Amino acid sequence: MAASGTSPEALLANPRGFCAGVDRAIQIVERALEIHGSPVYVLHEIVHNKHVLEGLRAKGTIFVKSLDDVPKGGVTVFSAHGVSDAVVDHAKDRGLNVIDATCPLVTKVHRQAIRYESQGREVILVGHPGHPEVEGTRGRIEGEVYVLSTPEEVEALEVQNPGQLAYVTQTTLSVDDTRDVIAALKVRFPLIQGPDTKDICYATQNRQTAVKEMLPGVDLLLVVGSQNSSNSNRLAELGERAGVPSYLVDHPDQVLGEWIQGKKRVGVTAGASAPEDLVQMILTRLQELGVGTATEADGERETVVFQMPPELL
Repeated sequence: MAASGTSPEALLANPRGFCAGVDRAIQIVERALEIHGSPVYVLHEIVHNKHVLEGLRAKGTIFVKSLDDVPKGGVTVFSAHGVSDAVVDHAKDRGLNVIDATCPLVTKVHRQAIRYESQGREVILVGHPGHPEVEGTRGRIEGEVYVLSTPEEVEALEVQNPGQLAYVTQTTLSVDDTRDVIAALKVRFPLIQGPDTKDICYATQNRQTAVKEMLPGVDLLLVVGSQNSSNSNRLAELGERAGVPSYLVDHPDQVLGEWIQGKKRVGVTAGASAPEDLVQMILTRLQELGVGTATEADGERETVVFQMPPELL
């Protein structure tokens, strides 16, 4: 389907797909099912991927929007995005058997925010309002938390004490966007304290770097991930900013033949919550549309592994 009559090629980003925190969260649910049997209740989506959720539902997982939907004593897993203190307290009050699947890197952000507040600082959270991770982090702090995600919002921000500020960041943001917001914060509030861009999860950074390196050599980018996956959306945005047509897909049927027409090389990556079997299904779809065999790009090798909660060991 390439303009020259030859088949377009596919290039697979490396690394892609599951990060250690997502892998751990899914294993926690599966292990809980093995130990306790079904149903196992999960507050919100364990990770933001429809394909993963469908698989866990088939095994006996019930996803709930509120702890009030869980029967007393029910085995309940908190998602990888983390929860507020109020949710933790509510689970205790209801006598739920809780297993916490919060990503350790998100827990690290919680601890940083709590430490800054204990120093008497007002806390700014660089992130997207309403995202489960942001709501969980802001719910760990007793005082007011300012949530913002753009340099323009920094300019409009009104705080009580400009000399006593600190910031933390959502782990799944774009490294570039976060860097711009942090730079704006430091210009406007020179005494502000914070961790630079180190809170951006290693997997988020690695996947964004892999896409940036791939973009000069592709003329179409497919990001395997669900619409509500923050880090998957950031990967697609990288392609769009570089002028490469970019699509977020979480089912093979979403890949359209018209996208391939006239293209020479299709880049494929996956967000940190997208499983490799879904990537392979997308590749099969591309082959059906005339795209040749995929080549793996070189990339950062990830060796991070997070321990399971003690109650599941």
